[in-house]
Amino acid sequence: MSTATDTTQKQAKDEVGLSQSRLIFRRFLRHKMAVGSVVMVSLITLLAFTSIGFGPIPGWWPLTFQQLNPPVNGGRPTLSLIPQWAGGEGISLGPHPFGQDRIGKDNFAQVMRGIQNSITVMLIVASIVTVLGTVVGGVAGFYRGAVDNVLMRITDLFIIIPTLVIAAVLGQIAGGAGLGIGVVFLAILLGLFTWMGMARLVRAEFLSLREREFVDAAKMAGASDRRIIFKHIVPNAIGVIIVTATLAMAGAVLLEASLGYLNLGVRPPDVSLGGLISQNQSSFVTRPWLFWWPGVFIILLTLSVNFIGDGLRDAFDPRQARFRPRRRAILAAMFGSRASGSGMRPSEPTSMKRGPEEAL
Repeated sequence: MSTATDTTQKQAKDEVGLSQSRLIFRRFLRHKMAVGSVVMVSLITLLAFTSIGFGPIPGWWPLTFQQLNPPVNGGRPTLSLIPQWAGGEGISLGPHPFGQDRIGKDNFAQVMRGIQNSITVMLIVASIVTVLGTVVGGVAGFYRGAVDNVLMRITDLFIIIPTLVIAAVLGQIAGGAGLGIGVVFLAILLGLFTWMGMARLVRAEFLSLREREFVDAAKMAGASDRRIIFKHIVPNAIGVIIVTATLAMAGAVLLEASLGYLNLGVRPPDVSLGGLISQNQSSFVTRPWLFWWPGVFIILLTLSVNFIGDGLRDAFDPRQARFRPRRRAILAAMFGSRASGSGMRPSEPTSMKRGPEEAL
């Protein structure tokens, strides 16, 4: 416990005199999983958009996701990661690193296209959720009264509609929009029906911040409502907004994959990660690699974005991280070595290993 306390005190000394943005950045860097997730998402995005290209920009991979190719290696993946000195074929991608489907399409190009669509939907949904949720929640929390009642009843009306059901209906509409346009159209429609959680959280934050002294001082100085909201309250609520938007991105990836699996979202000839799993489910026994790669990238994207949100939450609200050592100390005082992992015998008194002040 003393080591954890000393570490916390040392971190507090290091943060003295730093700006708010520097403090947040340094706290985020302490969250190793979040930093690793940023690297992971960046690498996946770079791979997806540079390999097969995007729009008029060509990529370095020679095959397209719609191109039919003659079968190579029986359709099995040609990716080799075992070097020759270890008895393998050497490290190489081969002509079809992720294998081929039943009609000869390159699975690598298809997966990369699916990742592009998932990231596109993720970013558009997060942008719409952030704007709509912040505006509705901020106006409701700041003005309260009749404005709050009307906006929150509208929000409740959207909340009671099952997201997957309305997304399926909207996906049916968006499916006929065509290649490329369908993805953007689907993302916009999903964003228009997934902003409610952001609105409720922002409203709660505004209700708390509007009672602070700096808001009263701004009112006494004659500041307008618009200036108070955007100059004083929004910067102090930015932590909640960013964290909620990050978590909404992870939800958008899963929602888009679910709609693709049900064939209600992105449709052929375009590609969705969930759609790839759905199209090849009959080949689960004979060609299992057709499931591995879409599933792996769905999991990587979702977990990475969630870890980034967790790191941002700890960076904007360091109190949560400070509670953890104290919680471990309380458990250690109550249950001895089994909770603290210090190697004490169960019958040995806790006070023999730590002082009274540390046991608290």
